Amino acid sequence: MRRFFKLTPVVLQILFTFLYMHFTQPSYGQTLQPGFDQHEYLELLRAYSRWGDSVFCQDIPESKIYKPVYRSPAVGLENRWALYKTDDQVGVICLRGTTRETTSWLANVYAAMTPAKGVLHLSDSLTFNYQLAENPKAAVHVGWLASTAYLATDILAKIDSCYRTGIKDYVIFGHSQGGAIAYLLTSHLLHMQKTRQIPADIQFKTYCSAAPKPGNLYYAYEFENSVKGGWAYNVVNATDWVPETPVSIQTVDDFNTINPFVNAKASIKKQKFPKNIAFARMYNQLTKDTERAQKKYEKYLGRLTSRFVKKHLADFQPPEYYHSNHYVRTGNTIVLMPDAGYYKKYPNDQTNAFVNHGVKPYLYLAEKMPPKGPDPAPKYTYQKVR
Repeated sequence: MRRFFKLTPVVLQILFTFLYMHFTQPSYGQTLQPGFDQHEYLELLRAYSRWGDSVFCQDIPESKIYKPVYRSPAVGLENRWALYKTDDQVGVICLRGTTRETTSWLANVYAAMTPAKGVLHLSDSLTFNYQLAENPKAAVHVGWLASTAYLATDILAKIDSCYRTGIKDYVIFGHSQGGAIAYLLTSHLLHMQKTRQIPADIQFKTYCSAAPKPGNLYYAYEFENSVKGGWAYNVVNATDWVPETPVSIQTVDDFNTINPFVNAKASIKKQKFPKNIAFARMYNQLTKDTERAQKKYEKYLGRLTSRFVKKHLADFQPPEYYHSNHYVRTGNTIVLMPDAGYYKKYPNDQTNAFVNHGVKPYLYLAEKMPPKGPDPAPKYTYQKVR
């Protein structure tokens, strides 16, 4: 028995190799883990940079871990996605952002809201059934929903084929417009998983980089609840204007059903003269302007813009719009805060509106974050309500 357990030089070498390989590999050499991972995000940005031409990405090193496998054709509003894989069987669904093409910009400008549950008619033979939230008050950006719809079929087919080869972990990543689509795609895939349309043992992790606001507060609530525990992040450069868009207008109709505004007009009428007249006038002045503004945004960025969309997508049928423009920042936000060195490299220049929005400024700031592994997933504590 003693001879069997004798630590010969060969046994010692094997044991040392095993311990070295087990304890010295970086976090991205394992299956997906919850929490924001600086190295993971940096590698995703480097992989994403290859959507640009050689001039754009010449100063950005290629990703060391994400290898390109597939790149889709352009569909819908000039939307494309790419599939990457790692050696340890993690797939990446990489969503392209806005291009210089007018059609691509239409996806952004088509900024009316539509309910987060419904059907989009893409053509006579293709419809997109979706449920991104359960709350009937939840609504999302119609242009990016259409982009998600045109991409979804191809993405689902690749997830199915990859799953058959054993890939069960997927990162969903997008920068700019791609980040906005990443929100909606994540919600769509999680709902399909919940309704057993895709396997329950698939794990998704999402990075929305430089993303604009995808929907209203009720959509944000459900998105954040569905990815709690560190499975989705919104990464923002504090000087980037794109995450501040679309323009948000909050009216009294955007509040939860139980609120003090519901019976405001009835309460005002009960006041004695002349208080009722004064209060009614004050209430109208405080509410009418935002209501008018919301209706104008819906008119111009919804009904009128849809006419241009139909010029590119003749069979597309615009959906019913949700009467709101209350866009909010969504998800667990990682703020990249510029310092003096950043402003020397990327000075504020009114002639270049995208100086703070590109991949390079985001790489610069992310690389300057304190070096560490994944942040631990948020812990939730619950108190019993008496």
